[in-house]
Amino acid sequence: MTEPLVYREAELDEQRRYLITEDLIISPLDGAELSVITVRKRTSGVLPAILIFTIYAENNNKNQAMIAAAKGYVGVIATSRGKGQSTNAIEPYLHEHKDVNVVIDWISRQPWCDGQVGMYGGSYNGFAQWAALKNGVHPALKTIVPSVSAAPGIDVPMENNIFFNFPYKWIPYVTNNRYLDVQANLDRSHWKDLENNWYQSGAPFARMDSLDGKPNKLFHEWISHPTYDAYWQSMIPYREEFVHITIPILTTTGYYDDGQPGALYYYREHLRYRPEAEHYLVIGPYDHWGAQSASVPNLRGYEIDEVATLNIREELAFEWFDYILKGGSKPQLLIDKVNVQIMGRNQWLHASNLRAIANDSLTFSLSTRKAGNSYLLSVDKDPNPDFIPLAIDFADRSDQANANYYPWPIIRESIDLTDGLIFQTEPFEEDMIMSGSFSGDFHLISNKKDFDYAVTLYELTPDGNYFHLSYHIGRASFAQNRESRKLLKPGEVTHLTFGNTRINSKKIARGSRLVVVINGNKNPYAQINYGTGQDVSLESIRDAGEPLQLDLRNDSCIRIPIFREG
Repeated sequence: MTEPLVYREAELDEQRRYLITEDLIISPLDGAELSVITVRKRTSGVLPAILIFTIYAENNNKNQAMIAAAKGYVGVIATSRGKGQSTNAIEPYLHEHKDVNVVIDWISRQPWCDGQVGMYGGSYNGFAQWAALKNGVHPALKTIVPSVSAAPGIDVPMENNIFFNFPYKWIPYVTNNRYLDVQANLDRSHWKDLENNWYQSGAPFARMDSLDGKPNKLFHEWISHPTYDAYWQSMIPYREEFVHITIPILTTTGYYDDGQPGALYYYREHLRYRPEAEHYLVIGPYDHWGAQSASVPNLRGYEIDEVATLNIREELAFEWFDYILKGGSKPQLLIDKVNVQIMGRNQWLHASNLRAIANDSLTFSLSTRKAGNSYLLSVDKDPNPDFIPLAIDFADRSDQANANYYPWPIIRESIDLTDGLIFQTEPFEEDMIMSGSFSGDFHLISNKKDFDYAVTLYELTPDGNYFHLSYHIGRASFAQNRESRKLLKPGEVTHLTFGNTRINSKKIARGSRLVVVINGNKNPYAQINYGTGQDVSLESIRDAGEPLQLDLRNDSCIRIPIFREG
């Protein structure tokens, strides 16, 4: 009997201290319904409001709003159409560019608001902040703090034009009812079986819902747009639409954040079109959760440095709001516009822009010379032109390719030296700091019109462990432009470059080597590109034909960004 009494007392105390209301806003644009929860202290006067706009309608949403109220603001949680009290259809990503501003306008006209609104939150909630800025900045919106921000068409549900499987299970999670279908989302065995059944069957990616036995309209809507076309561009700021974004912004992401490509897309595009923007960036050893909430001492087996300890949701974000909305001091961490944590050095690197976190680079050629069981990543080019072959048989489902690229755990005792092409440097004679995005410049010949590829970067430490630094997965036909597919000419040399890899900053110890794994993509976790040049979602194992044959020329190279002190 004690537990219910305790909960009841807590609820009564909450009611004594806070005024909690639920409203249903009707959009003046098209009559859409938007569900809103507000929380404010009963003793408060007129205050700035902090808004989270989310598709994740939960019974405990008021607790998130209560954080802002406890910090001296009015906390507001608004949910997407069809969520909470809203009776509209649930259509993720489609309406936030209009609906968020409807909520901001409503907040600004409430008697408890001083006319200032700030926004924060991560993932979908980060996307919603950027969506709100697509067609202009509402006068009441003074700042945003987007964390690990999803960028539809950029990093979800596809990355570099490759559709991943994990967004498929997200759809029923957020669309099955007006709240969240937690039970469906946590049915891991179901989703794992579905992925494996699809992989083993060789069925087209587009038949995923048929194998699942549940029609999925949104899934088909997504995969019908394999290029970054007007469908995706309509959801978030695009090109010159970044010019009008003049409010101060604080972006947070992590080296091991699945949403890093999206977060950095917004950051780079904003600075590209508005170089003078007051836009700060914080990035460190955090994953998708840590970079929007709080760090953990041990991230997937890596003990983070003490200075990397950070609470973004409850501390840094509100230090920023105090700075912008209340004239307080700027957060101490933000010494410069870009702030990156150097793993293994227990220090932060502060720079005026993202390019400045590296001031030099090392270029390694992909040599045909061997270094043990691996090829050599050489500082010198091979004297004679040659090719390094890689073959992948898409018709053979007894094995997988590139199934272990994901950085979990971050530190491994070993990697599969038979999976892909393995290159490694000689041991380094002194410590150095890798800082930034590694890049590649490949010359190769393919026997197919297209292929998906992966490049994974490790530090092989003196004690024999593999420390995961970064990775890149791309589609050759979109390497030049995500908005336009350019098929390869089989048998001819293709020049393939990439640079939008995941950022990292880490001390590379004396005696360590860098290891690069180059591979194709054949596993249950993403589309399989059979190379016919057709829509990849419609290809099947019947299109496998002869194995993919890639011949990588030995004048290809990898570039590693480094930061030299002094």
